[in-house]
Amino acid sequence: MPETPDTEALQVGALAAETAQDARAFCESVRQLASGSAPDAALPLMLLMLSQLQVAGARLGAVQDVVPEERFEADPGPESNLDALRMGLANLLDGIDDYADVVDPLTSVEPARGALSDDLADIVGALEHGLVHFDHGRLSEALWWWQFSYLSQWAVRSSAALRVVQTILGHLRLDADDETVADAEFEALHP
Repeated sequence: MPETPDTEALQVGALAAETAQDARAFCESVRQLASGSAPDAALPLMLLMLSQLQVAGARLGAVQDVVPEERFEADPGPESNLDALRMGLANLLDGIDDYADVVDPLTSVEPARGALSDDLADIVGALEHGLVHFDHGRLSEALWWWQFSYLSQWAVRSSAALRVVQTILGHLRLDADDETVADAEFEALHP
């Protein structure tokens, strides 16, 4: 059965509402972490937040291209100043913020500098831009922006950030010196 304009509008509205909810949750969580409110839980929370964002982004990447109703982007107003957010994240992640990155493995394998603080702040900027459109009732514009920015920016940045967070957690939980491992093995075998 072919989709009617009403069915399509409902689907666009549902996708926009789901994406807005996920975007808002991610942005609020990143801002809360940057404030320093939960430094001991920062990495596990980032793991969960970035994984959830990947699901939201995958929905955007999987649907057909969203075409906004207008041929130009309505002015969303002034852009957020992300400098304070970026600095708060850099302070939180001091010592583990920078990482080696390959920006586009299809066109160049040259390593570049990456930073979790930059990735997270840039993702927040893109998501908040779409939220402004959503909050003003411009659903197709919000979806277009989220889809475009996902495909052009935050899909790669969130994937890179997620990989770095997973790597850091792996090192924190699995790296141990030989003596500690031997003691644990001895205690496990000789209760």
